[in-house]
Amino acid sequence: MEYRRLGRSDLEVSRICLGTMTWGEQNSEAQAHEQMDYARERDINFFDVAEMYPVPPRPETYGRTEEYIGTWFAKTGRRDEVILATKVFGRSDRKDVRGGPRLSREQIKAAVEGSLKRLQTDYIDLYQLHWPDRSTNTFGKLGYSVIDEDDVVTIEETLRACDELVREGKVRRIGVSNETPWGVSEYLRLSREEGLARIDSIQNPYNLLNRSFEVGLAEMAYREDVGLLAYSPLAMGTLSGKYSGGAKPEGARLTLFERFKRYSTDNGKAAVDEYVQVARDHGLDPAQMALSYINDRPFVTSNIIGATTMDQLKSNIDSHELVLSSAVLADIEAVHHRYPYPCP
Repeated sequence: MEYRRLGRSDLEVSRICLGTMTWGEQNSEAQAHEQMDYARERDINFFDVAEMYPVPPRPETYGRTEEYIGTWFAKTGRRDEVILATKVFGRSDRKDVRGGPRLSREQIKAAVEGSLKRLQTDYIDLYQLHWPDRSTNTFGKLGYSVIDEDDVVTIEETLRACDELVREGKVRRIGVSNETPWGVSEYLRLSREEGLARIDSIQNPYNLLNRSFEVGLAEMAYREDVGLLAYSPLAMGTLSGKYSGGAKPEGARLTLFERFKRYSTDNGKAAVDEYVQVARDHGLDPAQMALSYINDRPFVTSNIIGATTMDQLKSNIDSHELVLSSAVLADIEAVHHRYPYPCP
């Protein structure tokens, strides 16, 4: 397994990160523990979670995924083998979480205490801001509108709260998620000018159906050492080809939850069919091809894979051994030019 430095920290994280957002909804506690055991067998040292997981989020399952990781730490005693990343809610109307989550100092301090308790640890290696407090283009939103700026928690307040956590030793490093070029720039500016903790990563969606990260953030990630932690690298599993032709595999995510339609546009389905055909033309597994493409981008620090079965997990991890030929890459780019942005 290849390891890469997390930002400008002294932490070395595996090129493949174990994603966890199905644990507690599609996966049981025992299955979650089995996945963590296997990930460590394969030398994966980087686990990613969030206080809101599992997804789709529900009040009755809030925090359950962190709890599963906590029980694994307690059972195995392997906390020191893992670089653990979790996230604090961004602005939301979820009244069951602190009366409505915000990225204020008070809420961040409360959130981290809850995560530490559920995770059964006294420190978090990477604490991430799940999405901005301000109104911006997260989760594929197009256009642009501004909410009442008087009701926005400033980035400076958020960053100062994170800086306190670092100074207290509860958090080692910090990162952002679902952020924009302006947001990343502002965090870096405040860190530089005010002597506050510096962000080391950005966790945004990145896959063959959504390469928008390359437009404004890839250069910043590379030049400023704020590497991408790529989430949804298989576009909610669509790039595996398992949904092609209108298939609805039993127990699969898009079969169970109709709310996940982001990658189910007509152009998205057409692009998937072409990418799957590229893989088959070259004798490759479509999911491994899609993951390998992400693994080798110079601005990517780690690729966050997720799986609901052990067979999926094993295959996804194996993608780190696959090197795509120039012919495969050329065919991928040809599909991309035909469908440059099929899904928002």
